[in-house]
Amino acid sequence: MRPYETMMIFDVAVDAQDIQLALDRSIEAMKAAGGTPGKIDRWGKRTLAYEMNKRREGYYVIVEFSGEPATVAALDRHLTLAPEVLRHKIIRLPEKGAAARRLAAGVA
Repeated sequence: MRPYETMMIFDVAVDAQDIQLALDRSIEAMKAAGGTPGKIDRWGKRTLAYEMNKRREGYYVIVEFSGEPATVAALDRHLTLAPEVLRHKIIRLPEKGAAARRLAAGVA
């Protein structure tokens, strides 16, 4: 299992309850694809750097999870099709201790 992080930007025109339901559905899709959710960090409503879908604000949520590439593909598909999500980005996090092992080995 590899560590990942996803940032989701939800449409603020949607009710807070609907945003929570969409987040719950995303986590369930992640679990169904074999992923294990971790820390969920709700940043809340923030101004966007640029206008997206005629919106100037979005509700930001960051979710850490672990899974396989198939988990990432399933989550990406789910978030792409979710009408409440303005944008999302999934990144692979470095393995814990990998940076320390590279430094100890003398590899930059």
